[in-house]
Amino acid sequence: MSKAMRQMPERSGRAGVAHGEAGRDPVSDEASDPSHEHQGTGSAKQTVGAGTLLEAALTRKNLQAAWKRVKANKGAAGVDGLDIEQTHRLLQTTWPQIHQELLVGTYRPEPVRRVMIPKPDGSQRELGIPTVTDRLIQQALLQVLQTLIDPTFSEHSHGFRPGRNAHDAVKAARVYVQSGKRVVVDVDLAKFFDRVNHDILMDRLKRRIPDTAVLRLIRAYLNAGIMDGGVKVDRDQGTPQGGPLSPLLANVLLDEVDKALEARSYCFARYADDCNVYVGSIKAGERVMAWLGKLYGKLKLQINEAKSAVCSAFGRKFLGYELWVAKGREVKYKVASKALGNFKARIRELTGRLGGRSMEQVVQKLRPYLLGWKAYFGMAQTPGVWRKLDEWLRHRLRALQLKQWKRGTTMYRELLSLGARPDVARRVAANSRCWWRNSAKSLNAVLDIASFDRLGLPRIS
Repeated sequence: MSKAMRQMPERSGRAGVAHGEAGRDPVSDEASDPSHEHQGTGSAKQTVGAGTLLEAALTRKNLQAAWKRVKANKGAAGVDGLDIEQTHRLLQTTWPQIHQELLVGTYRPEPVRRVMIPKPDGSQRELGIPTVTDRLIQQALLQVLQTLIDPTFSEHSHGFRPGRNAHDAVKAARVYVQSGKRVVVDVDLAKFFDRVNHDILMDRLKRRIPDTAVLRLIRAYLNAGIMDGGVKVDRDQGTPQGGPLSPLLANVLLDEVDKALEARSYCFARYADDCNVYVGSIKAGERVMAWLGKLYGKLKLQINEAKSAVCSAFGRKFLGYELWVAKGREVKYKVASKALGNFKARIRELTGRLGGRSMEQVVQKLRPYLLGWKAYFGMAQTPGVWRKLDEWLRHRLRALQLKQWKRGTTMYRELLSLGARPDVARRVAANSRCWWRNSAKSLNAVLDIASFDRLGLPRIS
């Protein structure tokens, strides 16, 4: 890829460099902060070659940063079937032509590959996976456009923005509730990413992006369609999740509602298409909900009435968290019940069958998930819940260990080797099929906390 980049002329003073596409890490759902080298944004009447945003996106320095980010994010192949390394080799020869097509406006993106991702509630989320080449181009655009557009967004918007994350939105919610706004207008948009109207989105982009070449390229990406079962499906609406530009485009569209809420001095926090408005009474909340329905309707978006509600802010899930009142009427965080259920379901999935794996291998498989989960939910102020989760997890691993040993004679021998008293080893071995019951109480002293610490099992508490 670097060889292909060297074939491009460097334009001094035009490099809009960033550190990456909008990340989806649960703790830091954000794009790295682009540098502000690119100062001139041009005019909507400018032509390519006169120092446009598109040229800034296609500078060697910006493309190299974009490629580094795309490579780091890994990801699956698009409709062309080419992975990161295969695309790297292909671009050595094809990039000069792609670069020229981008400049003259004849480049046509490939359709995105449709992928359905199962959600914990049994439903599915649709992703649209662009080719690696198109991810590179989108990432390069993002790095330049984010510098231009992001400063214009509302301070109440926290999703997929530099220096902001889901924790910021949850913290803002707690501040509002602590101040007395204890009724939440919880708005869930029905299939938001599937229903983004292309014409409305392009109209809002024209107000922010003074470069017709960039607008034309974004429209080409919106019109690229989606490949489903080998058949290309054209779409006049929707911006499928999966491409680097998708979160930025979503924020551009929804910022209109943010600004309307700000104009009326409402307390609210939005993360992508999840928006919570905090008010003082149910009646006020119902008025806000009706008004928001009209605002979203103008954008041809629809509120999902089944998942939206006007209710007490306590016990209402927001980005995996719930709020509760501690002593002294202090509002605190806790993990939402649904998130706890999802956690246990995922642990059961990761430890469901040993399949010949040792306990060390099971723990190593658990580590990334446990560390990520703990990092995201680390704000929760419920130490008792953490301790119970740790106890449940170790109980499950002890049961798996007994199941792996299978026979009573094996259990007896292994427990003795671990330092168990003979009477404890005999009692466990005598009920060799009762894995869950046997893995509590007396076995705790044999497969104790320290033994799991030595295996590298992270503690949640």
